[in-house]
Amino acid sequence: MNMNKKVILITGGSSGIGKSIAAKAKEKGTEVIITGRNKEKLEKTAEELGIKSYNFDVSKEDEVLKFFEEFKSDYKTLDALINNAGYGYFDLLENIDSNKFLDVHSTNVFGAMLMARESAKIFINQMSGNIINISSTAGKKGFAYGTAYAATKFALKGMTECWQAELRKYNVRVMLVNPSEVQTEFSVNAGNGEREFNPTKLLSEDIAHAVISALEMEDRGFITELTVFATNPKEKK
Repeated sequence: MNMNKKVILITGGSSGIGKSIAAKAKEKGTEVIITGRNKEKLEKTAEELGIKSYNFDVSKEDEVLKFFEEFKSDYKTLDALINNAGYGYFDLLENIDSNKFLDVHSTNVFGAMLMARESAKIFINQMSGNIINISSTAGKKGFAYGTAYAATKFALKGMTECWQAELRKYNVRVMLVNPSEVQTEFSVNAGNGEREFNPTKLLSEDIAHAVISALEMEDRGFITELTVFATNPKEKK
């Protein structure tokens, strides 16, 4: 897909991977729209990048439906949805808080489905489109403390494969991107504190490069799943 003048919607676009994808897409001449639930941070990013933003929570169906009503009145088309909104919650099985467990699923799984469902209606009608789900290597292999988060990413992989089967006949490409550890605000947002910067580990720009590269492949083909690891990560001493 030629990115110039295409319309791309990125959830969780105010920081981290979402912001980096937005910046790189904008460089390609793309009309970029970001969403997020932190209004102040969202508006600051939108102003910095010179793009449009919408403030709402992807886990709230009424807010998602209201957004798409506004979006369709503002734009005549949509070329790609980047399902990036998500966060982590980590604890041992015996300590899991049921409310926190459900909350992380509401955003990472239910929210991704809602955004994809409404985008798919546009894509099916125009017989073209792209969905990229930002998952994680946590969706490929479970690990201690990962019950809640890994479950959401395994679910996202399953949904991706279902959407691929359903939407290919409408020329819609559905792709899954699995970053390994990326140095963003993810750790802080998950309640694990800030980590010292490590130049050997991945940056959000690396994932943005992978996403844009996948979108730029000619529409006759698509990358079903793409996993990104740091080449030779070293722990700082």
